[in-house]
Amino acid sequence: MTPSQLSTTKTTEGRAHLNKAGPLTLLQDRGRQGSQILGICTSGAADAYAFAWSNTLLGNQENAAALEISLGPFEVSFDSSTRIALCGAECGATLNGKKIIPWSSHKVKPGDTLRLSMASSGLRIYLAIAGGFLCNHIFSSCAQLSNDGKNLSLQNADQLHYQPVENITPCRNVHWQAIPDYTTTLELNLYPCYQFLHFEKNEILKLLSDDYRIGVDSNRMGYRLEGQNVNWHRKGIVSEGIAFGSVQIPPNGQPIVLLNDRQTIGGYPKVGCIAAADCYQLAQRRPGQKVTFKRASLPSVTLTEGNRL
Repeated sequence: MTPSQLSTTKTTEGRAHLNKAGPLTLLQDRGRQGSQILGICTSGAADAYAFAWSNTLLGNQENAAALEISLGPFEVSFDSSTRIALCGAECGATLNGKKIIPWSSHKVKPGDTLRLSMASSGLRIYLAIAGGFLCNHIFSSCAQLSNDGKNLSLQNADQLHYQPVENITPCRNVHWQAIPDYTTTLELNLYPCYQFLHFEKNEILKLLSDDYRIGVDSNRMGYRLEGQNVNWHRKGIVSEGIAFGSVQIPPNGQPIVLLNDRQTIGGYPKVGCIAAADCYQLAQRRPGQKVTFKRASLPSVTLTEGNRL
């Protein structure tokens, strides 16, 4: 899909001009639900927690299209009045050169310019707009696809459309206790499932006792972890469907946590699944940061203040 197809332009629509799109900026919502049976990945906001807050601050529908901006820098200008909200990574945001508070909503006037610096903590920033960005949908999602099925990133000079608003609703912000800290070592709650019982006990102990470091090849498809090898001593398995947060063990023994853009089926053994709330936090971690695993059971896993909406 080309940028000109992002929406059908009407004279009453406002336009957001991407002056600097950054290394990876995507239109995202909650993804394509029920599409895996067709061989199409779910996609959707990698940090669904920050995405949800950005829409909530504006009173948007929960699936309203927003921008997922990876790392920055990023710059956008608006030609009509609206309201925006920024959540996720700390990126030194300014509006017309004046610093604005993250995890908050803000008024925007015609001609205003929003700039984001390189993120200082976290990896992904969510920019929501009042009513959501106007765009076409593919399989009930705004995520744009290239011919090979990969997400299509926005480029410099692309334009996005929105419905202008002139309301005087006060700006809102997220309570500080609900704002995650992306700099800490992340503990991943592991639900035993898939082939968990077929791994030898000492291999499970290695996974649960060692620190793992996020590898440089991590992306929206999966986060590659580096640490002590977890070995699979049986023969290969028949390919099967893969759930969000599955922990796959490839032949080199280095775990991979599969995220939004994962393949729909796979034949590597999987030791279990990571809690969704932990996956959102993982998507904000960078290569080199540490994570640990903790065996979890359904009654024992509760949402902390940092991942509750």
